[in-house]
Amino acid sequence: MNPENYKIKNALKLSTLETREVVDDAKKQLKKIRKKLSKIQDTMYAEGKYGMLICLQGMDTSGKDSLIREVFKDVNARGVEVHSFKVPTELELKHDFLWRHYVALPPKGKIGVFNRTHYENVLVTRVHPNYIFGENIPSVKSLDDLNDDFYHNRMERINAFEKHLTDSGTIVLKFFLNLSKEEQKNRLLRRLNIPEKNWKFSSGDLKERKLWDKYMFCYEDLLNKTSKETAPWFVIPADDKPTARLILADIVLQELEKYNFKEPTLAKKDLAKIDEFKAQLNNE
Repeated sequence: MNPENYKIKNALKLSTLETREVVDDAKKQLKKIRKKLSKIQDTMYAEGKYGMLICLQGMDTSGKDSLIREVFKDVNARGVEVHSFKVPTELELKHDFLWRHYVALPPKGKIGVFNRTHYENVLVTRVHPNYIFGENIPSVKSLDDLNDDFYHNRMERINAFEKHLTDSGTIVLKFFLNLSKEEQKNRLLRRLNIPEKNWKFSSGDLKERKLWDKYMFCYEDLLNKTSKETAPWFVIPADDKPTARLILADIVLQELEKYNFKEPTLAKKDLAKIDEFKAQLNNE
C-alpha cells in the first residue's frame, strides 16, 4: 500500500472521500505485518534514539480500541504505551490544554498510542464550546470569545507542539478513521441487539450523532490546518475494520523502516573479552 494515497497533502473535502475499502485477505496480511512491527520495534527499543507517537481520532464506533488491540498485539508489551484521554480531571484543567498530553508522551525507544488526542481540544470543545469555561482562561469571558480565531490559534499551538516533538526525536503519525454515518448506525444497533455488547452503548452516543455535520466540519478544518510533512494526517477508510487495521499497520511499518534502526554493539573493551566472559559463565 502507498501511504501517499491516504496522506493529506492538499486541502480536502471529507464528503468526497471513500469510507469503505476492502482487502479480501486483510487479516492474513495484518498477521505478517504484526511480526515485522514486533521485530522493528525491538530494534528501535534497543537503539533508543527515536520514539513514535500514533494519534487516533474518529467518531464514536470508528474502531479505535479494537484497532489498537489487533495492530499491536504481537509487539512486546514494554514497547507500546496506550493512553485513552477522557474528560479532563480537575488537576488537568488547572494546566494548559496540552499539559496532560505532554506528560503522556512515549520515551525514546517506545511507541505511544493516543486513543483520542490533543485534537479533542479543537474538536469536542468546538462542538460544545461551554466545555472551555472549565479551563478558566482569563481571556475567555463569554461564548463570543470562542470564535474561529480562538480555535485556529490553538491549532497553531498544536502545530508548534508537534514540531517540537519531531525536532526532539519523536516520529508523529496521525490517523483519522473515516467512518460513514450509516456504518455508525449499524454499529450502534449491534451494541443494542447483542446483549453482551450492551455495555458499550451510551445514550450520549445518540446525542452526539445528531451533531454529525458539525463534527465533520470541525474535523475537516483541523485536518486541513494541522497536516504537516513532519507530522502528517492520514485519512483511513474505516467502514471495514480489517482493512482499516491493515492500512494503518502498513503505514506505521513503512514509516519505521525509513529510519534503519540498528542494535547497539558492546563496548570495544567488553567485545574484546567476550570469550573470557563466556568461559567464566561456562566454568561456574
